[in-house]
Amino acid sequence: MASLIPVSVGNSVKLNIEEYKKLSPSAIEKTSYTPEDLDKAFEFSSVGVRGGFQLEGNRKLDFVPLLRECVEKKFVSGVGSVHAHIIKTGFAQDSFLVTSLVNVYCKNGMMENARKLFEDLPTRNVVTWTSLVSGYVHNSQPERGIGVFKEMLEAGLYPTNYTFGTVLKACSYLLDIKAGKQIHGCIVKSGYEHDVSTGNAICSLYSRCQKLDMAIRAFHRINDKDVISWTAAISACGDNGNSSLGLNIFVQMLTDGIQPNEITFTTVIGLCCAMHALGLGSQIQSLSIKLGYSSDLPVANSFMYLYLTNGCISEAKQLFYGMDIVTLVAWNALIAGHADIISKVEDNVSAYAFGIEALKLFQQMNRSGVRADSYTYSSVLTICSSIVALEQGEQIHAQAIKTGFLSDVVLSTALVNMYNKCGSIHRSCKVFSEMSSRTLISWTSMISALAQHGYSQQALDVFEDIRSLGVQPNKITFVGVLTACSQAGLVNQAIAYYDMMTKTYKINPVVDHVACLVNMFVRLGRIKEAFDVIKNANMEPNEFILSILIAGCRTHDKLELGFQAADQLLELKPKDRETYILLLTMYLSAGKWKDVSRVRKLMKDEKIDKITDWSWITIRNKVHSFKVTSKKLQGRGSCFLDELVDKCRAYGYQEVIDEKSEGSASHHSEKAAIAYALIATSSSLRSIRIIKSIGMCRDCHNFMKTVSLLTSKVIIIRDTKRLHRFSQGQCSCGDSGALV
Repeated sequence: MASLIPVSVGNSVKLNIEEYKKLSPSAIEKTSYTPEDLDKAFEFSSVGVRGGFQLEGNRKLDFVPLLRECVEKKFVSGVGSVHAHIIKTGFAQDSFLVTSLVNVYCKNGMMENARKLFEDLPTRNVVTWTSLVSGYVHNSQPERGIGVFKEMLEAGLYPTNYTFGTVLKACSYLLDIKAGKQIHGCIVKSGYEHDVSTGNAICSLYSRCQKLDMAIRAFHRINDKDVISWTAAISACGDNGNSSLGLNIFVQMLTDGIQPNEITFTTVIGLCCAMHALGLGSQIQSLSIKLGYSSDLPVANSFMYLYLTNGCISEAKQLFYGMDIVTLVAWNALIAGHADIISKVEDNVSAYAFGIEALKLFQQMNRSGVRADSYTYSSVLTICSSIVALEQGEQIHAQAIKTGFLSDVVLSTALVNMYNKCGSIHRSCKVFSEMSSRTLISWTSMISALAQHGYSQQALDVFEDIRSLGVQPNKITFVGVLTACSQAGLVNQAIAYYDMMTKTYKINPVVDHVACLVNMFVRLGRIKEAFDVIKNANMEPNEFILSILIAGCRTHDKLELGFQAADQLLELKPKDRETYILLLTMYLSAGKWKDVSRVRKLMKDEKIDKITDWSWITIRNKVHSFKVTSKKLQGRGSCFLDELVDKCRAYGYQEVIDEKSEGSASHHSEKAAIAYALIATSSSLRSIRIIKSIGMCRDCHNFMKTVSLLTSKVIIIRDTKRLHRFSQGQCSCGDSGALV
């Protein structure tokens, strides 16, 4: 490289920013450079003059494309080379070039270099200050950005609208509403409140700080609203739980003749998903097609998820398979949509069908060459949890280990839940113990898992670990704690934890907390105290709590109290079919025929269908389903079930007649499923997993306890109420499932 003569630049060589703006684009070189080319790029001829360095025209503009290239290509080492040449060619004091250099250092994450260069400047204008503020905000140091802004004000400079927008973004990141309001006051005094970019920033600040009213007021003060303004206001409504207002603003936007962009469409469809507004969403889809956004991937993904959240699988798949490029985001949306549907369907049969379909989609995604991420794995694990697909969950666990995603706390928590809901509490504990970091959700999941499997003391020990670490429990954490106390009948501890929740942590009790206490007293036969809990809680009992009370009254022969609870329950006009069966059973056993007629009439009025009893199991990747009169058990299978019942009787099992489903209790679907599983599987198989479409009756619950003792197998049954893990004659529910 030719040696460069040390030169000094006189004050006569200056370039004004406005002068730069007047230059045509052709005046600035647009060559693409590599770091190796940077040195060569500066080998232009120069004429040394005794008094200094004489430029031919505006030669300092030669640095502009180089600086721009350093930003676009992230040439970190190249920035230093450009800086060195700026010094050597005598432009180290040029405010325009140095400000540009500060900006380039900031955009490449080199904030120390940017700050040092800034400090060395003899004079600084508002653009230089703003570049440094923006750099700190861009590099996730909003506190320092606000600090530089304060220094700027103390130096006597007046911020521009861009400066205000940048520092408001810093306040948004910090959720610092106090500082934001102070800056808003400065904006009003400076006359920028009606400026579109500043107004957008104010709206976003108040939205992130959960001040929707102030965000909307800021939006309305903008004089010339652009599509960004409207989108920011719509997004603010969605982020603050007012989807209806957001959709109204979108309609007003169209009325005012503002054309939405792809971000507007994705935001509005998010609101339609939240409100399940399928009709409006379909109209918006037509508009997006008309405006040419049908092939935009984020927009298409949003519409696909809208159809999924409304249960329109065929429409969602039509969109999915119509995409030119199917990205991971699209696959994730489709799989997560199935998981969402599973959580909303009313029966286990439909849930299982959707779950199997989702697992097939995941396999299809793997075959397509698209690599799953932690979000994909978490969604699939949620599906495995819902349909008790332990084998598939184990495969996902193995894939997560191979791909390095196991360190993700969300994925690890999903694994804890999956193993718990598939009945493998020991593996759930193992995953939890191996987690490198844990969130409150992780701790709460572990507490709930231990409580549901009957390990009450261990659950309470984990809760005490939370407290010793200073982690603040929430209301869901206390549901797990109270469930543990309820399972073990720890009355004094349950009351103490309930008081701790309300007094120490200031958490207002919800229905689930009361239900845990009610269930505890009902299981202990202390029915009057269960009623007192509801009375003292000062809240109206829901269908679930009243069902617990009725079942307890029936079991412990407190029928008068049960009839009182039944009257309250009927006033709620329950929608759960099994609730009506519970009421009918109680009234029939007491011979209260008028009440039987009343319940049956209400069932007819509410269009409550007759309960259909289904169970299914998966053996060697094939699903086998059973109902009361299953053909699978004709002949040898039926004889085997009869023999199994006889053997159980020898162990103390006594059949209990129940109206939970049609037919004899000896032929309920889960009995057929367990008989088939024992025939079709090898004796070495230690566990059998069954899913049931309705709750287990008392007879089948007692039967499964005896079978687990007789065969030394672990039997896991997921019904509509809870998961039951039968082992050595005991159930993880602590026989609370036998109440109903």
